[in-house]
Amino acid sequence: MSDKIYRVNMATMGFSVEDVPAEWAGLGGRGLTSIIVAEEVDPECHPLGPNNKLVFAPGLLSGTSAANSGRNSCGAKSPLTGGIKESNVGGTSAGIMAKLGVKALIIEGLPKDDSTFYHLHVSKEKVEFFAVPELVGKNNYEVLDYMLEKYSKKVAVMSIGTPGEMRMNLANISVKDPGGKLRSHGRGGLGAVMGSKKIKCITVDAESYKETTIADPEKFKEASKIFTKALQENPISGQGLPAFGTNVLVNILNEAGGLPTRNFRSGSWEHAENICGETMAENIKARGGKTTHGCHAGCVIQCSQVYNGPEGEYITSGFEYETIWAYGANMGIEDLDLIARIDGLMDDLGVDAIETGVVFGLAVDAGILAYGDGKRAYELIANDIAKGTPLGRILGGGTHVLGKLYGLVRVPTVKGQSIPAYDPRAVKGQGVTYATSTMGADHTAGYAVATNILNSGGHVDPLKKEGQIELARNLQIATAAVDSTGMCIFVAFPALDDPACLPALVDMINARFGINLTGDDVTNLGIKILKAEHAFNLKAGLTSADDRLPEFMKYEVLPPHNVVWDFTGAELDSFWDF
Repeated sequence: MSDKIYRVNMATMGFSVEDVPAEWAGLGGRGLTSIIVAEEVDPECHPLGPNNKLVFAPGLLSGTSAANSGRNSCGAKSPLTGGIKESNVGGTSAGIMAKLGVKALIIEGLPKDDSTFYHLHVSKEKVEFFAVPELVGKNNYEVLDYMLEKYSKKVAVMSIGTPGEMRMNLANISVKDPGGKLRSHGRGGLGAVMGSKKIKCITVDAESYKETTIADPEKFKEASKIFTKALQENPISGQGLPAFGTNVLVNILNEAGGLPTRNFRSGSWEHAENICGETMAENIKARGGKTTHGCHAGCVIQCSQVYNGPEGEYITSGFEYETIWAYGANMGIEDLDLIARIDGLMDDLGVDAIETGVVFGLAVDAGILAYGDGKRAYELIANDIAKGTPLGRILGGGTHVLGKLYGLVRVPTVKGQSIPAYDPRAVKGQGVTYATSTMGADHTAGYAVATNILNSGGHVDPLKKEGQIELARNLQIATAAVDSTGMCIFVAFPALDDPACLPALVDMINARFGINLTGDDVTNLGIKILKAEHAFNLKAGLTSADDRLPEFMKYEVLPPHNVVWDFTGAELDSFWDF
């Protein structure tokens, strides 16, 4: 069975299954979603209108036995940034789509009758449409249970909650993981795009697929062993992340003076110990949770976890550093259990944890709630955002919208997207990525923290400007390529430090397809993707003036290092000189 392009038209309620164009054959994941969006979507279109498209694509190695290859990409024009967006996720969708032979699923148009929402079921060379008025107003776990019962648990499920139905900028698309929990296509408001197309959920058939064909099984097996060994032996991907999850970073960033506190007023927090990865791991062990847990099949890093409450009751899983920072140091909640309950609620509703958490940090400045008032934050999500009250709609618009409506100056966004959990004044390489990323402020687009703070791939002083442009550029190029393979971003740590890792990744791609890519070919793929995304953004109306950090970071000194953001516009513009 050769891979196909599945194209869905919501205006006609029709579909087609097409051969893969030759120019798309060597693409997957982000490379494919971004190229399709760049070629087929009018950059000037309204993101929630009929001319935007929502594209899903598994990576080049998704569906194989390659370690950590279970990431699925989703792309569209973002209603949050007004530019191109790709978001990738773990869970079960990538592997099942790849094994079904779905090279990409392209959803276009809007229904003529928008009185209800629809469920799309994708099976072998077929897409079925079902009106699901019974699911309108329901959130992700209820939708997930409904679909797993309908299909006897033999499907991948992608869904939106009520914020997605209401087309809020902070709405995610949620995806079932192997344990029946949820992972998120986060950032950029892709849940709003899915909601605009009146799609409540998508299921992908897990019965009619066949195993992925490998052109050279022996070569693939040999390269896979080398690659897996590199992941397992790296001190970050093999030890730190499995032991403490991504939340290992709380103490590390706090000690480095780069943990944004009280809406980016300081780089350290006096209560960091209450929410750190070590404290989280102690709670999990004491309460019978899981300290290591994979977000997709084949994960050997196992940085996820299952977090239980004091009585051993399930609260959340995939409890990430970004979320814990956003509600901890950023808005002052010291109670890790309460942050966990907020995380579980956000999973159910399908809202972006970073955008929502930064909104609340800014909402303190707006006088909507007090610093440290976790109970009020929970209520605002559960009652206002979930139900779309006027205040909920304002908060659901995201950090940039809240700042505009309340006349605030200290608004931590780039291209309308909120800045994540590393203060760019104290981690300057990450700041360059925030400024120049095609996606808006996005830590995963070029994770300079690896080299600035964790000394992976060498060391570039996080407090100095020297070498940061080149570092962020090289990491963004590499990340665009890795995002096309279906690999988890955390393969970057061994890739930066183990000379056998990247060649093994290239060897797996070659063995999978019977081709002869070189390392330079992979680099050129990353360059091609970034250039296509950047060209789309320019046509959409974004300019070099959008590749800038908030002005207040230029004149507000950040304790404890007392640093400011000191890059000139010309220096940032030089990022694109490649």
